[in-house]
Amino acid sequence: MSETVVVVGSGVMGRGIAYVSALGGYRVKLVDVQEAALDSARKEIQAIFQKGMARGKVTAEQAGQAEKNLFYTTNLEEAVRDAQLVIEAVPEKKEIKKSVFEVIDRNAPAECVLASNTSTMSPTELGSFTKRPEAVIAMHFFNPVHKMPLVEIIRGLETSDETARFVEQAAQKMGKETVIVNEFPGFVTSRISALVGNEAFYMLQEGVGTPEEIDKAIKLGLNFPMGPFELADLVGLDTRLNNLRYLHEKLGEKYRPAPLLEQYVAAGRLGRKTGRGVYDYTKKQDED
Repeated sequence: MSETVVVVGSGVMGRGIAYVSALGGYRVKLVDVQEAALDSARKEIQAIFQKGMARGKVTAEQAGQAEKNLFYTTNLEEAVRDAQLVIEAVPEKKEIKKSVFEVIDRNAPAECVLASNTSTMSPTELGSFTKRPEAVIAMHFFNPVHKMPLVEIIRGLETSDETARFVEQAAQKMGKETVIVNEFPGFVTSRISALVGNEAFYMLQEGVGTPEEIDKAIKLGLNFPMGPFELADLVGLDTRLNNLRYLHEKLGEKYRPAPLLEQYVAAGRLGRKTGRGVYDYTKKQDED
């Protein structure tokens, strides 16, 4: 029988992680507290399989086998009982993650590894919510998961070498490249991305250029695949603001959020998910 991976949280990241896990040959259980969220995830995952087949990236046989390996449930306690790896992908709020990790720790097998898809939170702190801190680690996937090649693996203070090797091999089985780094606020990618994105908001606030001009300059001049405003709208301006506030608290003034970013979030302009962020998606058709 295939090894079992449980993904907790069926939002944008969770459903993407479930997709690449199933395609990698794992038996996958996607867990969410809401049936409606699971239904939405199931439809989107099926659509990704269809697009993959249409573009020749996935064969019908691969897609069929992967879909057979995918299960959807609202029962976290039951889902983790036979898991080898659990990947938490719930919102970046400490109290939610603490509750999830405590439930997983009580119900998962002793040898199960517990990973978090966090982009900023401490795997050391997450490990403290369990009785197995040596088996807790961060596996930071990137959006969209099925297209982005990297998984950033972050060791906590007590993470064992065995745990790090296990998740590295799991990520590679999912078709990903990996880097393993030691814990520090923001890790590698979030620190750089937050700096670039925040500076772009300061430039917009100062009238240096329009969002389109700034995005174009960064993409063509620095060879970034997406401009900082396109990326911020994709990940969510509220998510970007939360990350910056955390990094500002931990690492100092260079991460102080731009006032314009705070204004956008206060106005409910959160990006693609609300139809309007830096750009207006009610008028601008999404080509993805």
